Amino acid sequence: MNTIRCIAVDDEPLALTIISEYARKVPFISLEKVFTNATDALMYLQTEKPELVFLDIQMPEIKGIDLARIIQWKTAIIFTTAYSQYAVESYSLDAIDYLLKPVPFERFLQAVNKAAHYLQNEKITSSSNERNFLFVKSGYKAVKINFDDIFYIEGLKEYVTIFAKSQKVLKLDTLKNLEQLLPKNHFVRVHKSYIVNLNHVKASFGNTIEINDKQIPVGRAYKEVVKMLLKI
Repeated sequence: MNTIRCIAVDDEPLALTIISEYARKVPFISLEKVFTNATDALMYLQTEKPELVFLDIQMPEIKGIDLARIIQWKTAIIFTTAYSQYAVESYSLDAIDYLLKPVPFERFLQAVNKAAHYLQNEKITSSSNERNFLFVKSGYKAVKINFDDIFYIEGLKEYVTIFAKSQKVLKLDTLKNLEQLLPKNHFVRVHKSYIVNLNHVKASFGNTIEINDKQIPVGRAYKEVVKMLLKI
């Protein structure tokens, strides 16, 4: 089994100590860094690419749930928290697992084994599907769209509209499904109804970003993380 590169984010030093001790007991886990706040973790994730993040939910400034909305495309996530009421929301973000504190080692081991299985399947899928475009079924035909040409994507209930350089494509799908197909280093969710291509952001002001003369709202839950990504 390949070694899994990890980080841990938690504002409680004791929780980080426990995760560090547990990680040392698992031969295929390499805990490379720990953070006591989400802001520092996000800055680290701009340049480094750990495969797994142990993420607390209740933290100051940027909460774990908000950070997860941004990084869920970039890395696998295991939530660690003392609050059971966030379980449903965490699974809506496709988290690998949800660990309630205090976390027994057996439960930690179960979670990292799930992560290892998931990441192995992801590597197989990505190695066979590396490309810079996607085909989108719209009406009676499949339309090819280059990732670089996409400005932003807007979701409305069971439909999404892809706004690209030379076309606008309406597709029967959800943002959540579509975002799994997009390159994780360029596309980011900024609102419950919008995904944007960071390469096409022209300006940012207030709770709004501008792409191709379109003003796109930034949701409250995404605001701090978007500011960090844009280095504002």
